[in-house]
Amino acid sequence: MAQDKVAQLDRVLGMLPHRYPFLLVDRVLELEKDRVVAIKNVTFNEPFFQGHFPGRPVMPGVLLVEAMAQAGAFITLGHLGPDRKSLFMLAGLDKVRFRRQVVPGDQVKIEVKAVKIHRPLWKMSGQAHVDGELVAEAELSAMEVEEKDR
Repeated sequence: MAQDKVAQLDRVLGMLPHRYPFLLVDRVLELEKDRVVAIKNVTFNEPFFQGHFPGRPVMPGVLLVEAMAQAGAFITLGHLGPDRKSLFMLAGLDKVRFRRQVVPGDQVKIEVKAVKIHRPLWKMSGQAHVDGELVAEAELSAMEVEEKDR
């Protein structure tokens, strides 16, 4: 069972360009053509808790939105396939709302749905829940850009 979880994380790492400490998706639970459900396990040793806020750790709201954007990237990857030559850059945010604080020990369940795909622009809506309670929501826009060789 633990080996399955490691394999799952390896697949996530292989699909997203993000790495520690900025990889904010731990597991993908469901992946459909225009919808993804992912998990972020929030632990006390997250590097951002050192300064946000000492003595009262709260996950920064912008990182909740970033987790939604990273989860949404799986939708785009599903459309483009494994041989993609594109990166996706967050291009805009609308209707961002934070409903409750996220703290160490919380497991954030992230659901993102594609709203409109008009390449190179992708529009998605995202929600983050902890224990079934809405903690954050946003409309996200991402721009597909050509990945250049390094």
